[in-house]
Amino acid sequence: MGAYFIRRLLLVIPTFIGITFLVFLITRLVPGGPLEELLQQIQLAGADGAGNSQTNSGETLSDEQLAELEQFFGLDQSIPQAYMAWMGKLLQLDFGVSTRFQDPVLTLIKERLPISLFYGIATLVIVYSVCIPLGIVKAIRHNTSFDYVSSILVFIGFAIPGYVIGILLLNTFAYYYDWLPLGGFVSDEFETLGFWGKVNDVFRHAVLPLIAYVAGSFAMLTLLMKNSLMENLAKDYMKTAIAKGLSFRQAVFRHALRNSLVPIATGFGGVLSVVLTGSFLIESIFNIDGIGLLGYESVVKRDYPVVMGILVISSLLYLLGNILSDICVALVDPRVKFD
Repeated sequence: MGAYFIRRLLLVIPTFIGITFLVFLITRLVPGGPLEELLQQIQLAGADGAGNSQTNSGETLSDEQLAELEQFFGLDQSIPQAYMAWMGKLLQLDFGVSTRFQDPVLTLIKERLPISLFYGIATLVIVYSVCIPLGIVKAIRHNTSFDYVSSILVFIGFAIPGYVIGILLLNTFAYYYDWLPLGGFVSDEFETLGFWGKVNDVFRHAVLPLIAYVAGSFAMLTLLMKNSLMENLAKDYMKTAIAKGLSFRQAVFRHALRNSLVPIATGFGGVLSVVLTGSFLIESIFNIDGIGLLGYESVVKRDYPVVMGILVISSLLYLLGNILSDICVALVDPRVKFD
């Protein structure tokens, strides 16, 4: 098993290079870029200046100035050369400088990552602590009124995207009734509050976003747990365990449950990477200054150093998450052998 995980770790390197090079290539080939974004801002500033003070600030840049800007943004190099230069800096933990904020990319990520981690970890805990027990109860009480009612609620949550639920919650409880804040992570006066005041402030800001986050993965995990357990309840070893004197509940929790957790453990790594990097739609709706919102705004503003920096974090989380999934499977079911 140790050799298998060593091979998986070594496979992370070429896979990571392939992912980052593909996205780097796309950022160079798509229309627009940081240079075009800057030129557009200069033209807009020139138009405003011409309308207000009749200055010549709207004149176009010379060829020499454009060449200097291309060199500044690294656009004077070929794609392979530019990628190798970017990778060389990355190996020194230099993620580059944001073309929009003019701050180091790593600093921007460090400032926003704790917020996304807060929502990600909270969502992960809530989803797994609720969905797994709910799926178990639904499987044991299959075709009962509890199963029917809970299935209706689960399918409603599955049919409505999380960001739509977020909009509905925001309009109802924050705008119409004014019970909760309209958005953000904390209030402006957060630093002046006492300990319990800060806890209450974070809680009031987090309620609606967490509901929207949880709704996105609640249904799928619940149904996966239910279907997996029902499949194992029909296996012959369950009949054998009951025939040997175990009660139905003992047979479920001693035998069927462990086997049913294997599909859950398999997808844990993928869920972890998605949750921890945030959802740009939900963060945009609730104005949460996390990684998701930063990535979305960076794509729109063609801030490619930030896009690549977030890609590094998310792709590493995804690749290492897949290895973590295998470890979870081995812990849940030691009979599984990795060759």
